[in-house]
Amino acid sequence: EWDSRAINDLTDSYYQEWTYEDRKLLEYTCQAGFLFSVVIVQWACVVQARSRRLSVLQRPLNNWVLNFSLIFETFLAFLIIYVPGSSQGLQLAPLSPLWWLPGFAFSLVLIIYEELRKAISRKHPGAWVDRETQY
Repeated sequence: EWDSRAINDLTDSYYQEWTYEDRKLLEYTCQAGFLFSVVIVQWACVVQARSRRLSVLQRPLNNWVLNFSLIFETFLAFLIIYVPGSSQGLQLAPLSPLWWLPGFAFSLVLIIYEELRKAISRKHPGAWVDRETQY
């Protein structure tokens, strides 16, 4: 029913009616939000993966190729999401800045987890956490 053009009064579980255009706009916005969240989480993962034991604060961001690639990836995601016409070809719709927050929140959780793991590995080298979580 969601993808049917013939149904213009689809009711959801909150008894809100959706037209076909509104359903597609919601779908494209959600897909754009997911893309942006993936980009933000990749930032967190690549910054954390630069060292197995050192904290992010102990290791400078002096890899200019990595820095350029992070900025380029983010710029490309913004371009893909916000350029006119992307809703047709890539099925993406522009996001409200408020919808960027779930990606940032998940990245923060990943950074805190990885910093805690690294701190335990530094304090107790060779312990269970160090052995089982080293990649």
